[in-house]
Amino acid sequence: MSKADKTDFDAVIVGSGPNGLAAGIALLQQGLSVLMIEARAEIGGGMRSAELTLPGFVHDVCSAIHPMAVNSPFFSELPLEEHGLEYIYPPVSAAHPFDDGSAAALAGSVVETARLLGVDEGAYRRLFEPLVRDWPLIAPDVLGPLHFPRHPLLMAAFGLKGLVSASRLAGRWQTDAARGLWAGMAAHAMLPLTKSATSAIGLVLMISGHLKGWPLPRGGTVSLGRALASYFTSLGGKIQTNFEVTSLDQVPSSRALLLDLTPRQLLRLGGHKWSSLYASQLARYRYGMGVFKIDWALDGAIPFTAEECRRAGTVHIGGRLEEIVASEQTVWDGGHAEKPYILLAQQSLFDATRAPEGKHTGWAYCHVPNGSTKDMTETIERQIERFAPGFRERILARHVMNTSQLESYNANYIGGDINGGAIDVRQLFTRPALRSSPYRTSARGIYICSASTPPGGGVHGMCGYYAAKRVMKDLFNRQ
Repeated sequence: MSKADKTDFDAVIVGSGPNGLAAGIALLQQGLSVLMIEARAEIGGGMRSAELTLPGFVHDVCSAIHPMAVNSPFFSELPLEEHGLEYIYPPVSAAHPFDDGSAAALAGSVVETARLLGVDEGAYRRLFEPLVRDWPLIAPDVLGPLHFPRHPLLMAAFGLKGLVSASRLAGRWQTDAARGLWAGMAAHAMLPLTKSATSAIGLVLMISGHLKGWPLPRGGTVSLGRALASYFTSLGGKIQTNFEVTSLDQVPSSRALLLDLTPRQLLRLGGHKWSSLYASQLARYRYGMGVFKIDWALDGAIPFTAEECRRAGTVHIGGRLEEIVASEQTVWDGGHAEKPYILLAQQSLFDATRAPEGKHTGWAYCHVPNGSTKDMTETIERQIERFAPGFRERILARHVMNTSQLESYNANYIGGDINGGAIDVRQLFTRPALRSSPYRTSARGIYICSASTPPGGGVHGMCGYYAAKRVMKDLFNRQ
């Protein structure tokens, strides 16, 4: 389709990221007609892969490892394998190296992980065994908007732990291994670890690892996006690419319009449609830290000193808990950490399609102040070299993206914020505005379904799923 289709649809979705696709699929499953509009030539949002460095080296442009997708209450129920998706599960989900050459690791089970933590074995099991047991019952409530939960006592047990700061929860453990492993998980929140609710993301990621692992899609994250799009079209959905929306007035008519966009874009594209109160709330919406990302073409695997890191799909680099707490606070305060926390993935160790034979890829980012254009290449590579001596000698080529370049690539990454806005207590359940439903805008029939709604960032599709449920209830009288 080269021009906007004038046919009326039950719903039109602007943006084809994981939440836009989830919303579209949920609506199609109810028998509605859906058109999805995407500005770029290929669908996917943050789910794309490309040869960014050298021919034959396939890099994930944005998201890379997918514990949230495989554990998503919505995505996990879809027949995506029938549409070409194959997950690969590294033997170690995530590892965390230390300066003495050792590493902590998120292994397959709670018992296996706890056994590696020495004197903290019992404390680890006491925390995670009940959470892992109860997660299938509470996941739809944790990963959704604020409402009365199906299992209030179980939710309360999770909330009492998830709503405290990560640095406070770390007091359960004595060893640097347990505390460092925990800090690396909680730092995914992109907030100072002293802030309330920073424990929630760490708990969810570790629970996910114990239940199903941290997989990567064979062939690149693009495989996940294509599988979702294939399932979407198999249900009768229509996709229009290369259609950049510069005003909501351009969008074909429909009963429901869902926007996989952030508040700043809502103001830019449809400011005349919003009430003054809603517009003022959107204008006050706060974006969080940005990221500086590097992809490498490598002459060999990253030579981590610790064996656990050489067997892990994901490596959290940052040393002891205290060091990660300090580096994340520095970034939140507007500075650049000298020894930043780094999230690194090494997909080619487990997926031969990612690099030529004998070669490898590396994928990593560190947190930086929102909108920063400082080149963090030297800082990141020095920090990796600290735990993998000889790493730099294996670099054949690199591709870097600062926050401005990330936002140019994906307009939802405002200032390099890949979470769609700060996920702190003030914006945990009220993102993007304080309303009876966070997915409703002030204009009838227009909804927001992006990561700027609950439960926030991550490739899980739950923002889109719950937005679709609200649309079906409001406009189509379906629960």
